[in-house]
Amino acid sequence: MKLPTFSLLKQNNIIFLKFLMVLFWSCIPDKTNLCSNHSFSTTNAVAQRLGSYNVLSSLKSLSLDGHLSFGNNHFASKDFGNRFHYLPLAVLHPKSVSDIATLVKHVYEMGPSSELTIAARGHGHSLEGQAQTHDGVVISMEAMQRQKMQVHNGEKPYVDVSGGELWINILHETLKYGLAPKSWTDYLHLTVGGTLSNAGISGQAFRHGPQINNVNQLQVVTGKGEVVICSEEKNSDLFHAVLGGLGQFGIITQARISLGPAPKMVKWIRMLYSEFSVFSKDQEYLISSENSFDYIEGMKWLNISTWMKLRLQIRISKGCYQN
Repeated sequence: MKLPTFSLLKQNNIIFLKFLMVLFWSCIPDKTNLCSNHSFSTTNAVAQRLGSYNVLSSLKSLSLDGHLSFGNNHFASKDFGNRFHYLPLAVLHPKSVSDIATLVKHVYEMGPSSELTIAARGHGHSLEGQAQTHDGVVISMEAMQRQKMQVHNGEKPYVDVSGGELWINILHETLKYGLAPKSWTDYLHLTVGGTLSNAGISGQAFRHGPQINNVNQLQVVTGKGEVVICSEEKNSDLFHAVLGGLGQFGIITQARISLGPAPKMVKWIRMLYSEFSVFSKDQEYLISSENSFDYIEGMKWLNISTWMKLRLQIRISKGCYQN
């Protein structure tokens, strides 16, 4: 009489055990996935920390005349445009061209897996973060201003300057010799390397061309960390690529700038127009005339009454102007 009851209990226990096993195994996949994801993310985090540590330690091991700063680098995440703010991992303050070459070569040899990028920063006058780099290395080119400028007189005078030198400083130095660069930018508190990487246009460009047309020679650090001298006659492909190349073909560390006589006195004339057609016609006439002014620029602005006015600004150099 008891056997059926015992058999029933045994059967129920077996069913219950099967139910527990099914429940247990049904939980294993989710648990395994969670463990797997956690392990993968942890591995990535560790790898990233190790990678950052290796990059930092390798940068700190570089032998430099200047130094790398790893803190208080917020100035390098700003520019004139004030639209982009990328904080670098480090900032190089070079004292020599070899400092720049050493850094670039080091990053090149690390390979793309390091994801480390470099940006050369002049006076920070870019508009869209071109002189910034996120978690990369910014080269503060203004630190190179300590290099002495060399002015050479002669039939074709020129000046050798650092790529981090400001044009305003070049003007002050060359005026001591009665000379000045032939072509300017409208704003002179910019670095040589910065404007030559773009074009360098001002009111003199119609007569002498932009600044990049008045360069005799460049010293460039290439993407492999090589220091190369280039000109029209030597390494001309690199020469023309770097001039106006937006910093994509190398870093300008030195430039030989063509000079011309600097007038002792100038006369400025400003004329206001209310009609654009008249304004543009006069401007084209002055630019195309061979014996007129040596500096011509035009701009538009709004006066207090919000009427648009056009201003034509011209310069006469004493002794150079002819009727």
